Amino acid sequence: MPDAPSETYVIGVDFGTLSGRAVVVRVSDGTELGSAVHEYPHAVLTDALPDGTPLGHDWALQVPGDYVEVLQRAVPAAVRAAGIDPAQVVGIGTDFTACTMVPTLADGTPLSEVEGLASRPHAYVKLWKHHAAQPQADRINQLAAKRGEAWLPRYGGLISSEWEFAKGLQLLEEDPELYGRMDRWVEAADWIIWQLTGSYVRNACTAGYKGIRQDGHYPSPEFLAELNPAFAGFVADKLDQPIGQLGAAAGTLSAAAAGWTGLPEGIAVAVGNVDAHVTNAAAQALEPGQMVAIMGTSTCHVMNGAEIAEVPGMCGVVDGGIVEGLYGYEAGQSGVGDIFAHYLRYLGPEFTHEHLTELARRQRPGAHGLIALDWHSGNRSVLVDHELSGLLVGDTLATRPEDVYRALIEATAFGTRTIVETFNAAGVPVREFVAAGGLVKNTLLMQIYADVLRMPLSVIGSEQGPALGSAIHAAAAAGAYPDVRAAAAAMGRKQTAVYQPDPDAAAVYDELFAEYTKLHDYFGRGANKVMRNLRAIQRRVVA
Repeated sequence: MPDAPSETYVIGVDFGTLSGRAVVVRVSDGTELGSAVHEYPHAVLTDALPDGTPLGHDWALQVPGDYVEVLQRAVPAAVRAAGIDPAQVVGIGTDFTACTMVPTLADGTPLSEVEGLASRPHAYVKLWKHHAAQPQADRINQLAAKRGEAWLPRYGGLISSEWEFAKGLQLLEEDPELYGRMDRWVEAADWIIWQLTGSYVRNACTAGYKGIRQDGHYPSPEFLAELNPAFAGFVADKLDQPIGQLGAAAGTLSAAAAGWTGLPEGIAVAVGNVDAHVTNAAAQALEPGQMVAIMGTSTCHVMNGAEIAEVPGMCGVVDGGIVEGLYGYEAGQSGVGDIFAHYLRYLGPEFTHEHLTELARRQRPGAHGLIALDWHSGNRSVLVDHELSGLLVGDTLATRPEDVYRALIEATAFGTRTIVETFNAAGVPVREFVAAGGLVKNTLLMQIYADVLRMPLSVIGSEQGPALGSAIHAAAAAGAYPDVRAAAAAMGRKQTAVYQPDPDAAAVYDELFAEYTKLHDYFGRGANKVMRNLRAIQRRVVA
């Protein structure tokens, strides 16, 4: 039976690390009717720019035009797949990786698109996993601790090299002429909204978590000047912008964007957001104590709390950072799915994830005799140190590929348990653990996480959690629901306690987690600085 004429729809667009996905969602009940994916033509630039200009170690850049192509291709394709009339679409919402930064001119033109700048690495988008700004992050942390900056405990005591200020300071110090030509330092989450509406509205989520904005203020000019005198005006000159609240409308769809997407001009465009933070709405996990883990190339752990607390190594706590009226907490792991993919790509190319998973499934916990540290992309929480690296202990001539594969899965689970226990100890209890993201499809991984955490695992009821969450925010922005909570109640979905911990497996994992923790603290808290020393040697030799 065809939909009634009164039925309306929203579009959610999830901009990931390698592709963008658009999903068409029915406003009345959250049913996902059609989707489409567009792979970024330039993917992630880690070795060289498109023109061959080489990049340094730990660089990760993207081409902003790839994001626009998602609007031009994936959105119309999703509408066609859904079989709906575009005239019935009332809003569009987007989410993005973070912290992903775009240097632009005053009108939003990316510097990489300015004539004569295509060969300048700092003119391109710095992707979230660009870790080459670690020296700048170290200086920010040292100075903030020395000065006793009040905002530092709101970020677990450490600012990440992935965030706005470290990356901006790196740009200034490595290409000051380009820094001078840059008018705006823009989160990609906001830049894409700028392209959709023609106006630049800064979202409260990234401003708080990635931009060190607390209680309405950024770090002071005096603090920034002490880092570098030329950095004193960074906030006022490059960063500051009116703040848009999550679930509100940033504006309406412009004529140009309507032409790209095939959607009606003038429909609501929701304020930008982060892929992890919109997923809580999709998973119906907006109440205090419901931690959502968005598990993909990396994992982001987000949850609400009724009160503000200082959690060591958290990525941040922001008033209204997930939903209005509660404090949003964030933590994360910089590498999860990336680690498994790396292992297959370079160490086991003749295998597939599915094959190694099935071989690993036949093992009992502890049977492989291995323990690993999941720091192949550094440590986001709770150590906040991207100079750290991966480690495998127990490797012998009898070790098989599936042994290592399972040990890496277990290591990421131990990393998550470290985060959960840190939150619990800080007085922000985790009462429910909800899994979302692409790794939810791996049932072995899910069971290992339940066993390691000694907690039941709930699972989001959508394969497109961020896109559904963005659609929910679009419905609120369009006025279809009074707020995000009401929209999430009607449109979100979750399967409760799908995976139950096995007591026997959990007992073995308790022993292994104790060994993981010894290694974690020994290599991660300063007793042995070999990982940092190796990075320093590498950086010197490569330079």
